[in-house]
Amino acid sequence: MKQLIIERADVSVVGPDVERCRLAADMGEVFETLTILRLQTRCGLEGIAGITTYSEFAYDTGLAGALKPLLPGILGKDANQSDEIWHYLMGRYNSMTPKPQSAIDIAIWDLKAKAADQPLYRYLGGERSQIDAYASTPLLDSPQEYVEFVKTLQQQGHTTIKFHVWCDLEQDLALLEAIDDAFGDSLPFMIDLEERYNYDDALIIAKRLESMNCIWLEAPLPDTDLSSYAKLRQQTQTPILPAGNTLTSPELMQFGLDANAWDAMRTDVTYAGGFTAARRIAELAKANGQSLELQSWGYTLSQAANLHLMLSINHSRYFEQPVPYISHEVCSNAVIRTDNGKVSAPDAPGLGIEMNWSEVRKQSIWQYIVE
Repeated sequence: MKQLIIERADVSVVGPDVERCRLAADMGEVFETLTILRLQTRCGLEGIAGITTYSEFAYDTGLAGALKPLLPGILGKDANQSDEIWHYLMGRYNSMTPKPQSAIDIAIWDLKAKAADQPLYRYLGGERSQIDAYASTPLLDSPQEYVEFVKTLQQQGHTTIKFHVWCDLEQDLALLEAIDDAFGDSLPFMIDLEERYNYDDALIIAKRLESMNCIWLEAPLPDTDLSSYAKLRQQTQTPILPAGNTLTSPELMQFGLDANAWDAMRTDVTYAGGFTAARRIAELAKANGQSLELQSWGYTLSQAANLHLMLSINHSRYFEQPVPYISHEVCSNAVIRTDNGKVSAPDAPGLGIEMNWSEVRKQSIWQYIVE
């Protein structure tokens, strides 16, 4: 086995000038920051990872700051020893969720797959190269705009839609009426409530969704309110999923499983601690007979990490495709797009995403090197 000794880390924080969206009525425009980590090895291979973070009013550079004290500790280590590196990272002082560790772990797995000259999903043991996708919308201004947007998405080859909505019961019910009138049972869809409903309103909308072609109701309540999730599931036939942003470790997710809080599990490779952690979550979901539905809202590198994990397991049903496309494809020469309701894995080794490094430098708001 070729040694993959890490000798340099390069961090770029990209704050792109793209059209920004909102995901709920009480949110301002979302500034999506792309933090890119490049790990260079003594043998000349490079592993990369890209984490999308979200904030209002300004780009968030916190992830890059959290990476800075972690990176010196992995210099000189062999990326083949990914489990040992992951356990080392998780034992370091850090004030954030595992996102900085996620970036390092993803780049290490990218390195390992490149050394094996395999796409990452194949290196992880995956056999399928495609998965069904849903178009994940931003918040729009009116029900009619959603109807017209869905028609446009269908013309682009999308067959399933997830709606980010106002998170206001009256407005959201009006949208469901418009969707029902325009498409009836011909449109399979999901609704994302961004953890912003109370129990009574969540039950009302869940009951309304029972008569529609709704695949799942996502994040109706705060993820930590497991008892209310369990109660809601008992009162409706609409499948209920968490947001997947708060309970990010297998140990915490076990509490949700024990409470019968969800119809499927949800996580994000870029939040949960990278592939090393997310694969444990995937095993937990499989052992409990649940699908694992991964978040992929964000830039192409973040999408790719989640796509490769989905393709490496057989109990993940849908890829989340952020739309419109172009706002999430900044600095990427290779992109991920839905074709006839499905997305395919990149063919190149590792994550398979070729970056435009001159554009990364041009749009970076902070860069540093550790060596």
